[in-house]
Amino acid sequence: MLNCDMGAKKASLPSANSKDEERMAALVAFTAKTLETSRPVPFGALIVNSKTGERLLRAVNAVAVENDPSSHAELRAVRLACKQLKQVSLAGYTIYTTCEPCAMCMADALWARLDRVVYGATIADASKHCLQIHIPARTVAARSDMPCIVDGPVLRKQCYALFTHPNMIAAFALWSNRKPAKAGGT
Repeated sequence: MLNCDMGAKKASLPSANSKDEERMAALVAFTAKTLETSRPVPFGALIVNSKTGERLLRAVNAVAVENDPSSHAELRAVRLACKQLKQVSLAGYTIYTTCEPCAMCMADALWARLDRVVYGATIADASKHCLQIHIPARTVAARSDMPCIVDGPVLRKQCYALFTHPNMIAAFALWSNRKPAKAGGT
């Protein structure tokens, strides 16, 4: 856990726990539903009230569907949550993601003032299948003036299983941001 509150006073929030595992398991099940569609994705996000655990909303990556490279699950969840609440701040909320947020998504979480980010698979896990920006979410948070707690990985094995599902492996071969084959066929 990294608490990057930069001296700001904020209510103490728990680090990863059994509730986090329950929420992540539910998010994995929600995201896994895409694996049986024509556009499978391993990236899902869930926003909950940090104190009550009440679910606000869920979203999955929609880059291909929306023809928008910024339509990552985390950004979509933040956008939809802010619209639903009719406010720009998500202070008091936690986001769960099936994969460690990229620098863009982590920055968005910070700008939205989310209390916590809880992730499953790591950037290194995702990098085995698709292009990634190799800046850890904790590093982005630590370099910010905005308070944030980053927890993870939580249920890493289950989250990574989304990436290795046969339908997802086939889809990765079609993605424009797939990992290039290394010289020598490895």
